[in-house]
Amino acid sequence: MTDAAMVCANHPDRPTTLRCNRCEKPICSKCAVQTPVGYRCKECVRGQQSVFETAKPIDFVLAFVIAAVGTAMAVGVLNFIGFWGIFVAPLVGGALAEAVRYAVRRRRGMRLPLTAAIGAIVGVLLNLIIPVFNAILMLTSDIGINLLAGVGLELIWPLVYGGLIASTMYYRLRGIRM
Repeated sequence: MTDAAMVCANHPDRPTTLRCNRCEKPICSKCAVQTPVGYRCKECVRGQQSVFETAKPIDFVLAFVIAAVGTAMAVGVLNFIGFWGIFVAPLVGGALAEAVRYAVRRRRGMRLPLTAAIGAIVGVLLNLIIPVFNAILMLTSDIGINLLAGVGLELIWPLVYGGLIASTMYYRLRGIRM
């Protein structure tokens, strides 16, 4: 068979002159994935990516729990610091990312950073339970509406700290150094 008469291995109705540079399978432009070393078929790309996916199922549980508990404790402490906690929260996020990386023994997973970030969000929500409950109690009282503005500030700071911690942790685990 000549190169001009080749058809795509996945789409027999499409003629092609392109081959995967790894397995030499004929591929059409829809099946071709451009890599730094040339065009490859989707199967070869998927096989190469699975080499880098080393996380085990327990790693996702560990990442979630460490992030949730660590963020819950950190946000509780940062609430006492006040405004200056904005500068400390990214440091805490970096430290928690390193704790997660150490706990999972430096195994990598595409979903591992997202799992840790979701755990951090759960940790923030744990800190919001008491202020939200207080806000509900204040709404039922006669003078509660006047005091509700203070509870609003009590809700904003944990969200700011938690957002900084979660985003720093996510990007550090993704490999982007901040």
